[in-house]
Amino acid sequence: MEENSKDRPGPNTSKHTTTPKAGQTIRNDKATVRLPILLGLTMAAGMLIGANFFGSSKSIANIGRGYSKFKEVLQLIENNYVDTVNTEELVDYSIQKMLEKLDPHTSYLNQNEAVAARTQLEGGFDGIGIEYNIYKDTVYVVTPLAGGPSETAGIQSGDKLIKVDETPLTGTKLDNGLVFQTLRGQRGTPVKLVILRKGEKKPLSFTVTRDRIPTYSVDAAYMIDDKTGYIKVNRFSETTYDEFKASMNTLKQQGMTQMVLDLRNNPGGYMDRATSLADEFIDGDKLLVYTDGKDNRYDRQVKARIAGQFEEGPVVVLIDEGSASASEIVAGALQDQDRALIVGRRSFGKGLVQMPIMLADGSELRLTISRYYTPSGRSIQKPYTLGKSNEEYEHELEARAKNGEYYIADSIKNDPKYKFQTSGGRTVYGAGGITPDVFVPRDTLYMTEYLLKLYNKNIIRETALEYANTNKKRLEKDGFTAFRKDFAISEPMMKAMIDDATSQGVKFNEKEFNRSKDYIRTQLKAYIAQYVWKAGKKDGLNNEFFQVMAESDDTFKQAMTLFDRARMLAKGNYTTKK
Repeated sequence: MEENSKDRPGPNTSKHTTTPKAGQTIRNDKATVRLPILLGLTMAAGMLIGANFFGSSKSIANIGRGYSKFKEVLQLIENNYVDTVNTEELVDYSIQKMLEKLDPHTSYLNQNEAVAARTQLEGGFDGIGIEYNIYKDTVYVVTPLAGGPSETAGIQSGDKLIKVDETPLTGTKLDNGLVFQTLRGQRGTPVKLVILRKGEKKPLSFTVTRDRIPTYSVDAAYMIDDKTGYIKVNRFSETTYDEFKASMNTLKQQGMTQMVLDLRNNPGGYMDRATSLADEFIDGDKLLVYTDGKDNRYDRQVKARIAGQFEEGPVVVLIDEGSASASEIVAGALQDQDRALIVGRRSFGKGLVQMPIMLADGSELRLTISRYYTPSGRSIQKPYTLGKSNEEYEHELEARAKNGEYYIADSIKNDPKYKFQTSGGRTVYGAGGITPDVFVPRDTLYMTEYLLKLYNKNIIRETALEYANTNKKRLEKDGFTAFRKDFAISEPMMKAMIDDATSQGVKFNEKEFNRSKDYIRTQLKAYIAQYVWKAGKKDGLNNEFFQVMAESDDTFKQAMTLFDRARMLAKGNYTTKK
């Protein structure tokens, strides 16, 4: 989770952006000097920042001695080592190894990683505005984003992007990194695209001027029935709270009196966006979260402060092992204040707050400055050993699977030492994520090696894209309601997909295919819906995809049966059983 000290404005296809996290930033003046001196100054800057944060005169003296030793070794290597070495790489490596002596979430990002890390939580990026798939070593345009520069230039769904300026985008070396590198760039700069289009004999050339491309963190917001709303939040970025408020307002106007908030696989983001979202559900000035650091500089309490849009009415929150950090703040606040029924599987367990600090050369230190606690006083952080190898910590989710936790509720082993009480007296546990009020096992029956190979080759998505492009006008005319009710993936379409997979080296496995078949049909139908109806939308919502996928979503189905329990909770009946 990122600490953000001030408010800023504010499914598997790729956008040409990069991934990551940002928050409060401390910027040092840049210097242009020779490499060894620059690197030494970079280290000094980081150490002196640490001294200013935590420093006594004794700690400053210790840091000074450590810096002198490091500088001496670095200069000896630069001047005397027998082979030529990349000193910058040595410095990066030494910082990373040093941070391994701390907690699992304090980290160092080099310049490129830092730029990528700031992109994910910003409200957009500079680029050409397309969603794409890499399929058969070729970049296929899934859709030009509505109102973006590619749509304006005439790029169409299904186009094959084969060259950007002078860089070919085909072959076995093609990956997302190369696509990002060539398509992203400063807004206002032109880029020449060469594409192959179905029905055209020769390649076509387009010049697209890069612009700001908005990104969205609310994936879906729609009415499940005449009273139940559904909102899916994929991360807590700069714009999340504004997107959420707009979605909430729209659904309330459509008659929403109860809702499902889906935080599954949401890795977190800005703490203040999470608390603002939680405040929409919690009345008065009740506590939402508090943080505790080394001293009171990073201690804070966040309480409800606004008249939220949905402070009454039953709420079901969906979480799983991919829900972390800011997601756990929301789930923890709503659970501890007895405001929502939490459904799914135990969350990740990240209760440490990092502050990003930009260093002189553009790299970034993400320093853990505090722990956060839910209103009942529980820390969600799962156990780790300070200064020891983090291998066990990193593989903790795998250990959950081996212990059967994803499949049997009784496999969740909460430590009785970390027992807490909600505002209504219900028992909850800390030190290892949010344990749901209602457990729903993971459905893995459909997950086979054959299905994974189809994913790796992007075959399911490309099959859906081709069908959508060929039949788009007819499907649009019939409408999504009729599509959802009547459309079925045909046997010839499944056979064509299997044949395509075989031609790409995915050997057919009948037994595994039969296990995965129903899920594949649902995914094909969902992607067809996405490619037909999401195109042209400017709000980023992918409602049609999630509405179709809900048909095979066990956790979602279970949630829809629990509103009576959630209603009792909302009315102050805290005796619901686990």
